[in-house]
Amino acid sequence: MSLTSYIRTIPDYPQKGVKFRDITTLLHNPVGLRTAIDQLVERYRNIPIDHIAVIESRGFLLGAPLAYLMNTGLVLIRKKGKLPAATIGEDYDMEYGTSTIEVHTDAISPGNRILLIDDLIATGGTAEAAVKLIRKCGGEVVECAFLVNLPELGGNERLREIGCPTFSLCAFDGE
Repeated sequence: MSLTSYIRTIPDYPQKGVKFRDITTLLHNPVGLRTAIDQLVERYRNIPIDHIAVIESRGFLLGAPLAYLMNTGLVLIRKKGKLPAATIGEDYDMEYGTSTIEVHTDAISPGNRILLIDDLIATGGTAEAAVKLIRKCGGEVVECAFLVNLPELGGNERLREIGCPTFSLCAFDGE
């Protein structure tokens, strides 16, 4: 069974014309969740990775079990002001303004090999900012992995343009 069959589409959310890809239906289905995590483990099993970096907040749900199963560290990339110790940040553009994500200054050491995980790649703005943030810390992004890709929105291409390979477990046509 394809992972797309576990993901619900909600039309006109959060605004008219948008098809929201809701992964909560995959997360609460034990077969869907296990299949997604197992596929990620299989892909990265033999690739040297020091840390899995996860983007707030749904990336946490995929990255934590993956880090556990792969015996790697977990690096949290969060919205500005959410991390308690010293941080560095990266600004990025959103539809209606800008936002900032941050990571602890001691979370990534120069030369660390990082796998970046998030639930979905759409336009790629947040993922691009996360890649730049990891690189500011001296980390090397091995790949950016997503549960869902919305290819028509160009996020994969945006990441490839900055030299970052991408991988997705499934894709949906249309927004």
